[in-house]
Amino acid sequence: MTDAAPLRVLIVDDSRDDAELTELALRDAGIAVECRRAYGEAGLSGLLRDFRPQLVLSDVNLPGFSGAEAMGLSRAVLPDVPVVFLTGSPIGAPGEELPSGDALVFKDELELLPDVVRRLAGA
Repeated sequence: MTDAAPLRVLIVDDSRDDAELTELALRDAGIAVECRRAYGEAGLSGLLRDFRPQLVLSDVNLPGFSGAEAMGLSRAVLPDVPVVFLTGSPIGAPGEELPSGDALVFKDELELLPDVVRRLAGA
């Protein structure tokens, strides 16, 4: 996406550092992005309406708000927008299943994220 408008990406993560590393992984791969960050339900709702992302990247484990809830809210507002889950752990809490989004990328393998984004968003 060199000459086109940047891809609007909403990053749902309570860690500013992780959100910045996620954005950097996309930029370093040559993907033009305009990113916004939400870390709770209220912020996510507002950004879904106002920013109108073309892609949502969501942490699985958020304090007081799960990745599955983030995906549900995203799909309710923008049903056709892909949701990619990011996680720093190979499994969730004991007995918890990882939510099923359009893709799952581990945070220690962010080098895989650009290919996932290109496939889902045509970036």
